Amino acid sequence: MTVQGYNVAVVGATGAVGEKMLETLSKKNFPINELHLLSSKRSAGKEIEFNGETHIVKEATPESFEGIDIALFSAGGSVSKALAHEAVKRGAVVVDNTSAFRMDKDVPLVVPEVNEEDIAKHNGIIANPNCSTIQMVAALKPIQAKFGLSRVIVSTYQAVSGAGAKAVNELQTQAEAYLRGEEMEANILPVSGEKNHYPIAFNALPQIDVFQDNGYTFEEMKMINETKKIMHDEHINVAATCVRLPFFTSHAESVYIEITEDNISVEQIHEALSNADGIVLEDDITNQVYPTPQSASGKSEVFVGRVRKDLDNSRGFHLWVVSDNLLKGAAWNSVQIAESLIKNNWLQK
Repeated sequence: MTVQGYNVAVVGATGAVGEKMLETLSKKNFPINELHLLSSKRSAGKEIEFNGETHIVKEATPESFEGIDIALFSAGGSVSKALAHEAVKRGAVVVDNTSAFRMDKDVPLVVPEVNEEDIAKHNGIIANPNCSTIQMVAALKPIQAKFGLSRVIVSTYQAVSGAGAKAVNELQTQAEAYLRGEEMEANILPVSGEKNHYPIAFNALPQIDVFQDNGYTFEEMKMINETKKIMHDEHINVAATCVRLPFFTSHAESVYIEITEDNISVEQIHEALSNADGIVLEDDITNQVYPTPQSASGKSEVFVGRVRKDLDNSRGFHLWVVSDNLLKGAAWNSVQIAESLIKNNWLQK
């Protein structure tokens, strides 16, 4: 029996994030009337099971969005640029999980626990932030709200799944080769389109995405610019160093912050985090309790631990932030935005 609900399209349904979007839609019992699975021409024709029914993946074209209410995009920036406005013209609201529209002044960039109200300002497209940005701002918002925030310095430790399925496969192949004493072949990381590639197995690569003229990578600039936009504060000083490490799922971050209030304790920071939506505090050093990429994998929350006061700056604090990059960092956040559209009657443009 078909559930009365909304006509939903998932663009990039055969990709890693697309698969997680379908899992999330099912887990959340999202009110779907018709589900349309879309992809590139190469992947069209594949069969995908969803809630006990077999769906045929079709090639995404402008006409694919006729009658669609909500379109979840995760097929790369070029696809979003080509088709998102076509979807909007046909009446759909687009939740885009690429960098195509994130810094567009007319497109809300949203983490529902941080700035849900911005969804109401959409003109048909809502952007899902970068995965590393999502988990960091989710952890920082309750601190900013209570104690102010003036500076953020973040170093990331990012899983290879953030670079796609080919990078995941290459890590596994390289690890097996290394353990056999064979030479490792590198063709994907740090950036598939760059001239130099380095093994990720048993390694650390201090480059995610291409370098910019200022010496930062595009990934680092995403974190810097997106943080200011989401938190509505251009005056926050933000710096980022993004590093790829050889594990499969979940990103970890070492975050240093400076707040604007004086005489704030670790216990007060703990309290703010403990009462925040979507945050799980795991911080008990006497029992070695803190989050790890493995412990966060498959979970939708953002986990925070190792909260401690800086030894030299009375307003400085250090945090360890971990979250599943394919869930809260992508699919889960996208579906949360779609839920907010429905809950608040914001589907109308």
